[in-house]
Amino acid sequence: PLLYSYFRSSCSWRVRIALALKGISYDVVPVNLLKDGGQQFSAEFKAVNPMQQVPALRIDGITLSQSLAIIHYLEDTRPNPRLLPQDPKKRAQVRMIADHIVSGIQPLQNLSVLKQMGEKKMEWAQNCIASGFQALEQILQHSAGRYCVGDEVSMADLCLVPQVFNAERFKVDMGPYPTITRINKTLLELEAFKVSHPSRQPDTPAELRA
Repeated sequence: PLLYSYFRSSCSWRVRIALALKGISYDVVPVNLLKDGGQQFSAEFKAVNPMQQVPALRIDGITLSQSLAIIHYLEDTRPNPRLLPQDPKKRAQVRMIADHIVSGIQPLQNLSVLKQMGEKKMEWAQNCIASGFQALEQILQHSAGRYCVGDEVSMADLCLVPQVFNAERFKVDMGPYPTITRINKTLLELEAFKVSHPSRQPDTPAELRA
């Protein structure tokens, strides 16, 4: 497999965690979202993903984009360890939490939006994340065990950790979100979350390396 990734992209990180959890070895093609006006806009990468976003994964003779679509494919073809619970109610909760983050929080504070916000980008990102986290904290108080849904790592957790990383980057006060903070800390102790961390990628700048 070939993963087109940017070290700090939260969407890429979700997929890196899934690949690590499932023990799938892969090669990385770094796509620097800032260099040269954004390498994702090159003709070469547009041929890989017409949406000009990371991640993209070449695997089993196909190329997939969109992080959750990639994770669902990995789940369908390499089901162990599973990232979606067998219980329909828990499975629905996992999908709900994942969607809450990938549709309701992250797109509002991603690079393309922040470029449009000018000097207000920090305040905008903080407000978007805080608003989403207020709802997410309430949801997790009902669904969480050790992790987002019960005591098994799921697709929801793969979305949570990169979003907390973004929150910390944008200096969001995490005080009001003790459940999110606790789960994030627990997950970051797992090897799959460590090896996939932005500070440990082939394209991580030297000054940001762990």
